[in-house]
Amino acid sequence: MNQEQIKARILQLAAEHNVLLMAHNYQRDEIQEIAHITGDSLGLSIEAARTDKDIIVFCGVHFMAESAALLSPQKTVLLPRQDAGCPMADMVTPAGLREMKQQYPNATVVTYVNSSAAVKAESDICCTSSNAVNVVRSLDTDEVLLVPDRNLGRYIAAQVDKTCHVWEGYCPTHERLQITEIEKARAEHPDAIFMAHPECAPEILELADHICSTSGMYDYATKSPATTFIVGTEMGILYRLRTQNPDKTFILPSEGLICPNMKLTSLDDLLKCLETLSPVVTVDPQIAEKARLTLDRMLAVPRD
Repeated sequence: MNQEQIKARILQLAAEHNVLLMAHNYQRDEIQEIAHITGDSLGLSIEAARTDKDIIVFCGVHFMAESAALLSPQKTVLLPRQDAGCPMADMVTPAGLREMKQQYPNATVVTYVNSSAAVKAESDICCTSSNAVNVVRSLDTDEVLLVPDRNLGRYIAAQVDKTCHVWEGYCPTHERLQITEIEKARAEHPDAIFMAHPECAPEILELADHICSTSGMYDYATKSPATTFIVGTEMGILYRLRTQNPDKTFILPSEGLICPNMKLTSLDDLLKCLETLSPVVTVDPQIAEKARLTLDRMLAVPRD
């Protein structure tokens, strides 16, 4: 089958099996193109919980499918590539977090959704890159432990009046972005707006005109009168940015802004997943109960 035939077969099987196809913003263009819903990890999980479909196929990485399974325990969640992991999520383990909690017994543990269910289960509340500051401000505590992204943690710490302890994890993709690359892009496009994801290093965020999550970038680029943007996050976001704003220009400042894990899932993988209805993502019930609570607490925090 050629690519168009594979796409047609995928959509046919999705309809036959009552499947919701979900794709993260960093997935390959052709995966985003045929997905029923695209978005960030938590937004997709929330949509998964709302759908009346029986099966969720999550084109993303493992922790994202776990979050969908946590919020949709009555549904079957499939991950086309079981080996699609997240290096940052792997930088913290439940045992390591328990050890750090002993060092700071009075700290409330705020864990980024980019983490395993087992780590979430050792936490008090979750956050996303878009609501992290609001979540920490909402807590009735003077001390927090921010896990696992040090860049997001330092970004939060600069905006809240609390003692912040930061886990030293990071996203290798965002960490690769260099000041010289931003300076070069700005020299070539002096009128461009630089949007940066808070997973970028502090010295990169200092250069940004706007700091926001992937979902925030879509909103900002659409509403802004600017016509040229330098995009400081994984290249997958360009598909939807350009689709939604055909009259605007989006520049990727670095060839390093590619997540190999996010690019693992191919149309062939998605087709095989729908043909076999596997691999299924499950979470141990005891872990799931505790992990789900951290997501529920986050969702209960009022939005700005």
